[in-house]
This record gives sequence, structure tokens and C-alpha cells, in this order.
Amino acid sequence: MTHWNGTIIGPGQTVHENRIYSLRIDCGETYPDDPPTVRFISRVNLPFVNQSNGVVERSKLNVLVNWTRSESIETLLVSIRREMASFNNRKLPQPPEGSTF
Repeated sequence: MTHWNGTIIGPGQTVHENRIYSLRIDCGETYPDDPPTVRFISRVNLPFVNQSNGVVERSKLNVLVNWTRSESIETLLVSIRREMASFNNRKLPQPPEGSTF
């Protein structure tokens, strides 16, 4: 299995609360040695997400920068959710709910 659909439920007490975010996760031939490519389907405003296509930029998300073979898709999704709730991201203005890339 190399193509996955992921879902993140927005963390409480943030602008993401009660939102459901859909993502596409593609694991290349070198996974798990190299991290997967992640793209938000749901439109979201976060500093590590390319605003033209929804791709999570590897150089801007710690879990992808520091990827090791022991990481998993689960740890990736948990890390993204944790970043949504971080002090710098929890109140960022967001696109209308239900909009997509």
C-alpha cells in the first residue's frame, strides 16, 4: 500500500475545532527510510502547507525534517495536529470550511 487517505480532526480550543481535514499521503519506494509526501485536500492555512496546492513542505515540518525509519503515518498525522494547536498556529485565519485545494 503506497497511497493513503488521512483525516485529522481539528484540535479543540483552536480555529480548527470541529473541522475535519482530509489529506492524501503517498509513500514512495524508499518509505519508511524516507518520509511520505503529504497533501491536504481540505484547504488550510498553516505555515508548512503550500497555499497553491496543499502540499506539506518537508523543510518546514519537524517530523519530516527529522524523519527516521521508526516514524509512521500515525506519528506524522499526530505531529501535524499538534502543530495546528501550537501557539503560533492556533488562531491563524482559516479558509471557509469545506473548501478544497
